[in-house]
Amino acid sequence: MTINAILVPQGSEYMAVCRGLSRVTIKTPKIIPVPVGIKPLTKYLQQLPKQEYSACDLQPKVLVMGLCGSLTPQYHIGDVVLYESCIYQEQLQVCDSAFTTEIRSALKTHYPRLKLVKSLTSDRVICSASEKRHLGKTLGADVVDMEGFATLEYFNESGVAVAMLRVVSDDCHHDIPDITAAINPDGSLQPLSLGLRFLGQPIAAARLIQGSLRGLKVLEEVTKLLFSEF
Repeated sequence: MTINAILVPQGSEYMAVCRGLSRVTIKTPKIIPVPVGIKPLTKYLQQLPKQEYSACDLQPKVLVMGLCGSLTPQYHIGDVVLYESCIYQEQLQVCDSAFTTEIRSALKTHYPRLKLVKSLTSDRVICSASEKRHLGKTLGADVVDMEGFATLEYFNESGVAVAMLRVVSDDCHHDIPDITAAINPDGSLQPLSLGLRFLGQPIAAARLIQGSLRGLKVLEEVTKLLFSEF
C-alpha cells in the first residue's frame, strides 16, 4: 500500500505521529502539519503545492491522523477509529472506501475491533458533555473533530483518495474547558489563553490533559504499528 502523505493537526498530534514514524525502519510518507479549524485548514490546503502529496501517474493517497472526541457512550478514550464520512452543516463528505479498507486490513491483527465511524466536523470546541451526546443522537455522528470535512471537501474535488485514522481523546460523559477562544485565526493555539482557561476549570482541564496524553500515546503506537505492516 502506497501513502503519499500524512496530514496531522500541528502541535502535539503532529509530534506523536512523528515519534511513531521514527520507530519504523522503512521509508515513510511525508508528514504535513496542518492548522486547526475549517477556515484556516481550507486556506492552507488551497495554498499547498500538489507535489507535496501527489504522485506522478497514480491517484494520490492522503492519510489524515490525529485525535477526536466521542459523541456516544460506545467510544472511549484511547479507542482507535476509522472514518467512513464527515458531516458539517447538513453536508456530507465520504472517505475513499478502498483506501479505508486497506488501512483497516493492515491494522486488523492489532485492532480486530476497529470500527468505521461517522464524524461531525465542528467550527468550535464542543465542551459540554450533554451537547456532545445531543449532537451524537440528533446527527447520527459517533465522533467530532475540527478538520475532517474541510480535508475531504478539498481532496475529493481534486481526485485524491483520503482515509482518516483517529484516536478518541475525550469522552461524552464529562465536560472539557472551552478553549475555542484560544485558537488563533490561523489555526494555531495561544498558550497563555489556553493556560488561563485551564486555570478557570482545573478539574475539567486535568481530565482533558489526561485524556489527550493517553490519546497521543495510542496515536504514536498506532502510527508505528500501521507502517510496520507495510
